[in-house]
Amino acid sequence: MNTTVLLIFAFVYIGMVLGEIPGLALDRTGVALLGAIALLATEQVSPEAAWEAVDVPTILLLFGLMVVSAQFRLGGFYTYLTRRLSAAQVAPDVLLAFLMGVAGILSALLANDIVCLAMAPVLVEGCARRRLDPVPFLLALACAANVGSAATLIGNPQNMLIGQALQLSFPGYLLDAGVPTALGLIVVWAVIRWQVRGRWSKSTPVPQVTAPTFNLWQTSKGLFVIAFLVLVFLVTPWPRDVVALTAAGALLTSRRMASSTFIGSSTTLLRGTTST
Repeated sequence: MNTTVLLIFAFVYIGMVLGEIPGLALDRTGVALLGAIALLATEQVSPEAAWEAVDVPTILLLFGLMVVSAQFRLGGFYTYLTRRLSAAQVAPDVLLAFLMGVAGILSALLANDIVCLAMAPVLVEGCARRRLDPVPFLLALACAANVGSAATLIGNPQNMLIGQALQLSFPGYLLDAGVPTALGLIVVWAVIRWQVRGRWSKSTPVPQVTAPTFNLWQTSKGLFVIAFLVLVFLVTPWPRDVVALTAAGALLTSRRMASSTFIGSSTTLLRGTTST
């Protein structure tokens, strides 16, 4: 590795940490893209090598799951679930446990970044209405999404890449990672609860959250597809990327939602995933 590569790496890494480059209108996605362009422009990586470095099966698997997530988002599932959860008449520490359990399960089945992006604004709204400090709950959401995503090979892009590259067994990995993931969620809940020490209340302005209206039919379609995907991943050796892409194709053939809406929403979610 030469000096040029080290400098480009340092530039990209600092941009990722800061979330931007001071003085430039670049987010993390832009910083990563600029770093890749710099490597090509300085001939540190050839266009052929850069193209071969892209793991196509992982990209296809991620895109397929993004379309499924878009189905849930456009059907108002995330908003409906988060509002029902935040309105539950239970003690704050119990609500924290419920939130982490739900976020952990969703993150194991769908990309964890999407769960955070979809649930966080509505969670803040629910906490503000109940006069609860949203910070512990947002921390719990972020931590639960990361811990929960480790349970399966489709929980986050890193797991997808590792699973695809090493051709790992979906049920075998789930058996190995399930118990540590559950224990991790319990530990995170205990740590956040201990840090709060009963100081749950805080008055904050109620934000105006604009979200799709809950649609039972569209949500049911999404639940059926994700259940089908998990079942296929568990009991068959079929390529996960092809199965996920087929499921996405089935959802795109909707009579009520335009494919451009699906793809636009999927692209938004993917952009949010890469920027976080």
